[in-house]
This record gives sequence, structure tokens and C-alpha cells, in this order.
Amino acid sequence: MLEQDVRYLKYKTYLSFYCPHCKNTFNVERKHEKSLIFNAVYKKEDIVLKLSPFLDVFDIKASVPIKDGDILDDLLCPSCKKSLINHKVKCKECGSNVGEAIISAYAKLIPFYFCLKHGCEWHGISKEDEKKIKLKIPRQAMPEQDQKLRIDNFQEVPFGYTSELALLEAGRCLQCKNPKCVEGCPVNIDIPSFVALIAEEKFNEAAKKIKERNILPALCGRVCPQEDQCEAKCVLGIRDEPVAIGRLERFAADYERKMDMVEVPVINNDTGKKIAVIGSGPGGLTVAADMRQLGYSVTIYEALHEAGGVLTYGIPEFRLPKSIVQFEIDYLKKMGCRVELNHIIGNILTIDELLEHFDAVYIGVGAGLPWFMGIEGESLGNVYSANEFLTRMNLMKAYKFPEYDTPMPKGNKVAVIGGGNVAMDCARTAIRTGANEVTIVYRRSRHELPARAEEVHHAEEEGIKFKLLTSPVKYIGTDFNTIKAMECIKMELGEPDASGRRRPIPIKDSNFVLECDMAIVAIGNGPNPIIFHSSHDIKRNKRGYIEVNEKTNETSKEFVYAGGDIVTGSATVILAMGAGRIAANAMHKKLSSIKKKK
Repeated sequence: MLEQDVRYLKYKTYLSFYCPHCKNTFNVERKHEKSLIFNAVYKKEDIVLKLSPFLDVFDIKASVPIKDGDILDDLLCPSCKKSLINHKVKCKECGSNVGEAIISAYAKLIPFYFCLKHGCEWHGISKEDEKKIKLKIPRQAMPEQDQKLRIDNFQEVPFGYTSELALLEAGRCLQCKNPKCVEGCPVNIDIPSFVALIAEEKFNEAAKKIKERNILPALCGRVCPQEDQCEAKCVLGIRDEPVAIGRLERFAADYERKMDMVEVPVINNDTGKKIAVIGSGPGGLTVAADMRQLGYSVTIYEALHEAGGVLTYGIPEFRLPKSIVQFEIDYLKKMGCRVELNHIIGNILTIDELLEHFDAVYIGVGAGLPWFMGIEGESLGNVYSANEFLTRMNLMKAYKFPEYDTPMPKGNKVAVIGGGNVAMDCARTAIRTGANEVTIVYRRSRHELPARAEEVHHAEEEGIKFKLLTSPVKYIGTDFNTIKAMECIKMELGEPDASGRRRPIPIKDSNFVLECDMAIVAIGNGPNPIIFHSSHDIKRNKRGYIEVNEKTNETSKEFVYAGGDIVTGSATVILAMGAGRIAANAMHKKLSSIKKKK
């Protein structure tokens, strides 16, 4: 017997291999479902041959030793015992005889050839037929915690792909010559290349390929809306479900981290110039990493007592484990970036004071000022902003009370106002605090819900209720000034507004009361004004966000750049990273053109 293992049959039961004579399906080894079983003749001796077709790679096991370069005398169907050799076809790589099988894909019969020379991998399938075969493989679901168990813990819900599932999913990629998925990625990751590396079982190399453009793949693979970005452009999605790019990104990053294969780049060049980054969210971390690799000294200023920005205080543990965020922060520290915690810029230091010591400044403070609706009763007890609720639960570890000193905000009937990802995070967190009933109250229909479909799906699985086309008009309090109910009004959809979504219109005399003893307002955030108290010369738009040059992300103040939510309003992690990359490139270009500022 040959010693090498039989490779995983990538297409498993999604392909059928037929005998061209008797039309019977070739036997599949039932024990592991990894190989096709044939009869064969080698040196006039009958042997049993197991083949694992990988479309372009074959592994062979035989009941007698076969060396590379050895050629089988014949290949026989295990059912009808007839020869499978097609004498009209020769291997186009080595000229040897080939055995022929038939594959059925989308009702089309495609010939598939097994070269009889051990070590030769030619199979004769055209690229077009290969695409048809790949189209037959369904998108691979990601294993996750059972919905009844997970509402009692804060552990991560999806477990991530196994290597087998990752191989199957990567095999679906069509490897387009003009990959649209790359256009859909805000940081232009070379998606086909990293997916191809996964398909070749080069998992570590795949992670390294992603990190050429994205320093936070483990984070983005978990929280970015790939369905609206890279996956929305996937050509496979025209006829079938798109390749699960985000899940593959997460798999590669997790593999690299768990196998201890993360390599910190050595910074050999030193420009002698210094950069200050305000905020340690995804945009700030991207600028810090990019500028450090270019040889700049980088200091990150974080207002809170832990770094990570929204990744730490905003996104729950069950969606993004904080150990992963801390791992990425530590990675930057090993690169040589300094992280100064408990530094509120605009209070402890001003931007002008930073510019006295740094050659350029990047503002990535996000949009951390919570919005309220301005309705009666908002000052009642147990009415929270999403910011306060999630910060208490995540950053201040209320979910681990009493191990940590922050009490857990609790309610029996909880109402969450809003329909975005933050609202889903609040609702799914509230159900884990022991609430008997959690209801999402959203003023538009399900079609307009801005949250990711995956988050809505998980929320529904966990028992979250949805009260759609509904808007609160008043909070009703008890004699002890705590909330006991919300007065709501029903809505209908009118013409589209500036956001492109249909405008919600109140229905007259449709008011009703919704009982709740806790309400969480998750309708968005605005720019925190603290940083601007001492920086009046930074131009802002009418909504209070910083105005920048779209090509460089430089503000009206020279050598000061900005990006992320402080420029766009609430957006995604990957968009903030893309803005950080634009700023870093522009910053480097400008600073490289001058010997030394000042």
C-alpha cells in the first residue's frame, strides 16, 4: 500500500461518476466517503484502486505498491468489469492511455479522465465545464451554537469553518479573470488568490495574502457586511449563492492565529517622522499599521481604559470575542506602535498641541454621541442609549458580574428601538441577561431593516420579537420614575426619502401601549463634540461630521486627516479601514515630499 493519505474528496456527494458502459455510479468508500473504488490491472495482476479526484489533483491508493511514473495496464468498472480505457483519447500531458468516466452536472454529461500514469494529474475538463461542476456545490453553512443553548451564554455563536468545509467552499470559486469581488471590497483584498490558496490547503499562506491589504481579517470576517460588498459582486451569485468570502477570511485568520503562525513584520526603515492617531477603532488601527510599516513612529491615543474602540465597547462578545481584538492590538504593539489609554484628545491634549510634537495627525474617533428621539419620558429610569447599554455589557464586563463590578442592566420585558446591527446587538444581549421577552420596535417594514440578514436571522432564532411599522411616541413611567410601558403609533410607508428607503408615515388614531420595563434606544449616533471644543478651524458639515478631501481624507487643517464614522456617520468596520488606508497613503506621500515639517 502507498503510505500517503487519500485526499478529501472535495465534491463529496455533490458529483456522480458514472460508467460509460453500464451507467452505474462508481462505488464510494463508505467509511470515510473519500475515494472512488475501481478494479485495475497492473503488471497483469488484478488490484483494487482508490482514486480521490480533486478536479486538478489525484491521490492514488492501490492494493500493490505503485511508484510515480508507473502506468496501469487497465482500469475496470467495478460493476460491469468492462475496460474504461478510451483508446481515442490520450493524456495531453504525458501521452499515456486514460480511463474515462462520466460526470453529471446540471443535466449535462461531462467526460472525466483518469490518466493511467501514476503522478499525472490531467483530467481533460474544460474551464467552462469545471465552472458547471462548481456550480453544483451548495454554499457551505457554518456550524454554530444551538439556539436554545446560546441565549444562556456569551460565547461566540458561529464556530467557524472546519478545514473540510473551507475546502468545499473555496472550491466553489470560479477564479474569474476580472474578479468583481475585489471591486466590492473597500480595501481591495486579492480575494481570488487567497481563496485559491485555501483550496490548495495553503491556509497560512492565505492568511498572509489577506494581510497584504487587511490587517484585521479575523475581525472583518466576523462583523463586516460581506453580503453587501464583496459577496454582492460575486459572479457565482448570479446563478447561485455567492462564495462565502467572509467565512473563508475568518477561517484563514483563525487558522493562522490558532496555529501560532502569525509573523510580526520587521521594520527596517525609519523615516524619523512621527504620527499621532486619535482613536483605536478599526480606522485608527489601519492607519497605525500602515504608517508603522512605512517606517513612521506611531502613537495611538485612546479615550477609554481599553483599546479597540467600537470593536471593544460596541460589538458583543458572542459576535466578536474580545480576546481576538486584544490579539490584534498586541500585534500592533509588537510592531512598535505605542498605545496611550485614558487620553481624551480635546480635553487632556488638543490637536494643535499634538502637531507641535507630531508630523501628522489622524482623527478616527468614530461617532460616539448617542441620539434620542426627543419624546416624553426619556429621562425615566431603565431607558438606555445603545452606547451606554453595550459599553456597560462589553467594555465594563457587566455580563461577568459579580466577577466584575459593573451590575448587569436587566429587564423582564425589553424594548429595543431601531433596526440596525446595533439594535440587533442590544436585543440579543438583552435576551442573554435573562429577559423573558425582547421586542425590536422599528418604524419601517422588514424589507427596509438595515441590519445584516445574518443578524436578523440569529435574533429570530433566539426568540426576539419584531414589532415593525411601529414608532414610540411616549415612555410611560411608574410612581418610582422607572419605565413601565411605551405608547406607540403604527406607521405606513410613503415615498422614498433621502436615504432611498420609503418614508414612514404615522397612521392617525392607531396609538397603542406596549408593556416594557426596560427600553434601549438604538437609532444612531452623532459626532462627539469634545474634540472640536479646542479645534474650531477643522471644517465640519451641517450634521457636525468632519469634511475631508475625498481623495486624501485630509481635513481643512493641514497635516490633519480623518476617516470612519466621524466623517461618514455610522458605517461599517471595513469602510473605516478603507478610509484609514486612503489617509495613510496620502499622509505618506505628503510627508515624503518634504524633508521635515517645521
